[in-house]
Amino acid sequence: MQQVSRLRLAIPALGLAALGIALAGPLAAARGDSAPPKKITSVEGITEYQLANGMKVLLFPDPSRPKVTVNLTVFVGSRHEGYGETGMAHLLEHMVFKGTPDHPDIPGAMKERGADFNGTTSDDRTNYFETLSATDDNLEFAIKLEADRMVNSRIRGEDLATEFSVVRNEFERGENSPENILSQRMASVAFEWHNYGKSTIGNRTDIERVPVDSLRAFYRKFYQPDNAMVVVAGKFDESKALELVNKYFGSLPKPDRKLPATYTEEPPQDGERVVTLRRVGDVGLVGLLYHVPSGPHPEFPAVQVLSQILGDEPSGRLYKALVATKMASSIQAGSYGRHDPTVIEMGAEVNTKDLGTLEKVRDVMYKVIDEVIKSGVTQEEVDRARQSYLKNHELAASDPNRIAIALSNWASQGDWRLYFLNRDRVEKVTPAQVQEAAAKYLTPSNRTVGFFIPSAKPERTPVPATPDLAKMVEGYKGREVKSLGESFDVAPMAIEARVQRPQPIEGVKVALLPKKTRGDVVHVTLNLRYGTAESLKGKTDAASFLPGLMLRGTKSLSRQQIQDLLDKNFARLGGGGGRMGGGGGAGVLSYSIQTKRANLPAVLDILRQVLREPTLPEAEFEVMKNERLAALEQSRTEPTRLGINHLQRLLAVYPKDDVRYTPTVEEEIQRLKSVTIDQVREVYQSFLGASHGELAIVGDFDPSEALSTLGKALEGWKSPQPYARIERPFQPDIKPERETIETPDKANATYFAGLMMKLQDTDPDYPAMAIGNSVLGGGALSSRIADRLRQKGGLSYSAGSSFNASPLDPRGSLMVMAIYNPANRGKVVAGVDEEVARILKDGVTQAEVKRAIDGYLKQQEIQRTNDTALAGTLAENLYLGRTFQFQADLEAKVKALSVDDVNSALRKYVDPSKLSVVTAGDFKKP
Repeated sequence: MQQVSRLRLAIPALGLAALGIALAGPLAAARGDSAPPKKITSVEGITEYQLANGMKVLLFPDPSRPKVTVNLTVFVGSRHEGYGETGMAHLLEHMVFKGTPDHPDIPGAMKERGADFNGTTSDDRTNYFETLSATDDNLEFAIKLEADRMVNSRIRGEDLATEFSVVRNEFERGENSPENILSQRMASVAFEWHNYGKSTIGNRTDIERVPVDSLRAFYRKFYQPDNAMVVVAGKFDESKALELVNKYFGSLPKPDRKLPATYTEEPPQDGERVVTLRRVGDVGLVGLLYHVPSGPHPEFPAVQVLSQILGDEPSGRLYKALVATKMASSIQAGSYGRHDPTVIEMGAEVNTKDLGTLEKVRDVMYKVIDEVIKSGVTQEEVDRARQSYLKNHELAASDPNRIAIALSNWASQGDWRLYFLNRDRVEKVTPAQVQEAAAKYLTPSNRTVGFFIPSAKPERTPVPATPDLAKMVEGYKGREVKSLGESFDVAPMAIEARVQRPQPIEGVKVALLPKKTRGDVVHVTLNLRYGTAESLKGKTDAASFLPGLMLRGTKSLSRQQIQDLLDKNFARLGGGGGRMGGGGGAGVLSYSIQTKRANLPAVLDILRQVLREPTLPEAEFEVMKNERLAALEQSRTEPTRLGINHLQRLLAVYPKDDVRYTPTVEEEIQRLKSVTIDQVREVYQSFLGASHGELAIVGDFDPSEALSTLGKALEGWKSPQPYARIERPFQPDIKPERETIETPDKANATYFAGLMMKLQDTDPDYPAMAIGNSVLGGGALSSRIADRLRQKGGLSYSAGSSFNASPLDPRGSLMVMAIYNPANRGKVVAGVDEEVARILKDGVTQAEVKRAIDGYLKQQEIQRTNDTALAGTLAENLYLGRTFQFQADLEAKVKALSVDDVNSALRKYVDPSKLSVVTAGDFKKP
């Protein structure tokens, strides 16, 4: 479950489970034949219907991906909460996962079908969604489930007694983030009366003391068909989906009560307000917040463009004034569309503890804003911001999942068609409108910084009310529907039959999977491998800069020109690699592309320049270095970072100069400080080339055209030094440890435990261990560990385990993690120890094994519907010398597993005496 946080901005239920007392009987007593749905409108392939009971329905078919998403939106959020009810919408979101008489174990049912599911709460709405394989049975399951729990959830006192502490744990997790808390404090000062000033997760005492009767009344009031919308997106038969929606949602009676509209209106602010937050930490923050119109208001798109012009990287005004000059390590700016007048917020991260330095940064932010008000913005800046917005809008259009969520967000602001109308408005924004918005709203009297300072002459900035939405969207038709793509079979051998593997380019192996996709989208993954464990000694920190720095300038293109070309071509180009880059570890350089068929050649040419002609600019290197140092400084007192870092050090022991060594945070800071631009350039010149690597392309593209362009990029590019895979062997002499790390003034604590095992993913026991882990803790909300710590004990918002085994070395790992209140450390440690001991002693059950196997197979199927993941699998298979026959064989082995197989593997590889445990938090607080 999540709330949307500000400046990154609702609450998803990823860690939520089943809750409930039946409030209306099975499906609120289905009424027999329901009146046929009424078609309301159709815009760009999305059709709206309304049921006789007032329920809204959106259907968005996309046959190109064999999965379907059902998203239920209830139009209730923190905006609707009354006195003593803060956090109630979010708490109820948790409780609705606690089950109904017909669906007593919702997380278990989801896991059994391999569903990707969650719930989120924001200011204006609550969402529940699940994505499953596209079958009629799954579609009916999801629609029936959502209709059932919308009115029949068991809101029971005993469930509330445990779940409120889970929500409190989630609250405490948010308390660990200075950025999150500063943003909340600014909002609470800026909004004196409106609920937008209150955090969606609520007040701690409200969460702890809410009476179950009050929660039931809140549920009965808002969770009704006339206050909800269901979106079905993906591969499905429209007539069948509409029939099912009408069968299960249409049978729900329309309530007699009439929901009152919220009516609190925030008065114009009459002077600058300032709030100061003092907590343990190492990195300073400066934030500014201004009131602006609501998301539906015609002026809001100009505010969106303004926030992009201020906060974009590297073209943004604030970025150039603060990050490029090294006054700040990072900046961000954002405007949040809401039902009622909202805010634009911007912030800067500064590596200092000195208030005077922070005030200087604040003054520079004032100057930048004043310059926009005085002199305006350029057409180029508006075009760049607009193109960035349109690119993201266009790319999202190829993913029914993302559109379903976006539609619900706009619907909660008044009407789902605003999703398209706002795009149309952004296209028409002018520099004059941006300057007008800045002059009108970014005024000192409308600003919140931290503490209140009266002015000699009070100033007020009235914010217009939300306009008449019915007139605004009346007759709106939208645009012509884009290409839908093909129906794609994701069975492993069906995919294998379509994969093309032409001759390598230089030393780069190639796999191609051309297919029609919605919006003509194509995905590219490229891995280049270089160096050896010996030759890369002492060079991994320098190498970690390469992927990002290579994207920041070439002989022909500046960083800004690269970004502008990517926006023009509706493309994303990302890089990773090296120890800090996240692209596969030392000795790997990775790039990924997402674009459209017609633009692929142009984007591949950009990649060619990035690979072959990078300038590795020193100024950008210093910016990157400063950003990383600031992030590391901030993590010095963060329980999660410190806990997992220490566990990794316990489980893999290497010399300090070895590429496989895990440094402490302090060591990492010192190593990073010592890296120079000359060292980075030396790694590029001495190691980079196309002698070893993998390339995979999935989606809508011309194979011959793509290969021709890539040939120009890679042919003749020899790696100067030899490459050899860096082995990571099993280390049998690792001694288990149990250690504690103190992190003062942190409300949330972490538990990490792990052990290593001699196991490879080709070993016979691998499938059984994977399923055994799923039962133990890998099943999200439904597992032994999650049931013990969250569902029964109410100790943890997030708890579970993970299992991994190398495909190349006989080295596997089992990890367990949990977050919790520091006062509950003993219960959490004992709970994990007891559950591990219990599963080894008593074993797993047939029902658990069946559910885990079904969930595993369906999850693998859903993963293959994601073209980005599919490209990654193709590249990995090239590296490992595998085809999809491996995945097919593995799934067959999983299907054949017995209870004895799973129990035997768990008892063979899981030895509690070898479990290393690290707890991190403020354990000295009384």
